[in-house]
Amino acid sequence: MTKRTLGSTGIEVSPIMLGGNVFGWTIDEKQSFAVLDRFVERGYNFVDTADMYSNWIPGNKGGESETIIGNWFKKTGKRESVVLATKLGNPMGEGKKGLSAAYMKEAVEASLTRLQTDYIDLYQAHIDDAETSLQETLRAFDDLVKEGKVRAIGASNYSGDRLRQAEEMSRREGIARYQTLQPHYNLYHRAEYEHDLAPVVAEFSLGVVPYFALASGFLSGKYKTAADAEKAKRAGMLGKYFDDRGMKILAALAKVSKETGAKQASIALAWLLSRPNILAPIASATSTEQLEDLFAAPELELTAAQLKELSEASAY
Repeated sequence: MTKRTLGSTGIEVSPIMLGGNVFGWTIDEKQSFAVLDRFVERGYNFVDTADMYSNWIPGNKGGESETIIGNWFKKTGKRESVVLATKLGNPMGEGKKGLSAAYMKEAVEASLTRLQTDYIDLYQAHIDDAETSLQETLRAFDDLVKEGKVRAIGASNYSGDRLRQAEEMSRREGIARYQTLQPHYNLYHRAEYEHDLAPVVAEFSLGVVPYFALASGFLSGKYKTAADAEKAKRAGMLGKYFDDRGMKILAALAKVSKETGAKQASIALAWLLSRPNILAPIASATSTEQLEDLFAAPELELTAAQLKELSEASAY
């Protein structure tokens, strides 16, 4: 497995980013520890979470995923083995949201406490904040970098126009700039990223870490029909994929899987890794067995014909 460089930072990261959204949601702390242990044992080091994970679960308030990761750091002493990414900006309770300088100072301290660390490798704006100027947000990020609490910054869920404005402002003012973009991008969900964001990514040489890389498990081949997905914890997210286009994509994945012997999840991730400027797709795992499909993706060499078949099946 060959590591890649995160933007212009010189930070070396694995070509798969482990999604921490399942920690404290679909798997408990013990299971999360097992997944993290195996991920790092295999030489992978890029882990993503967010302060809000998983506040959508009754009884949770957010911070559960960060807390589990922090407890794992304390137990194992492996903080230096991980390039840790987290995010802020989505609601965390009354008055706790957005990207104002005052709130960012509060949010970073809360995340650092939960994560039991004194720095975050990649701190990302989880969602754009139209009520706060880009200048205020970027200057606040710059302060956190200068204070040593953050090594690099990234954006998620920005429009192409706002992302370009942010990059131009950072360069003009000589302050910290977004090194990465975390967009919704996979074989099924392509148009928004490819039309609006990909040109900006290319212009400013951003590293892309796509979320929902496996479309909530749809692309893994685990679910063949909408009925198969009805009992899944992500059933509400999965139903929309079982249309004509989705079924064409599953058929193409199955065909390439038969040709290569690789799992469909590995193939879907390998397709993403073949796309321009993709740094590391984000994929979660609820067991160490599922991790093997993630590990296989960077080593999988799809032919030009296979990549074309997948792209044509998922054309929009």
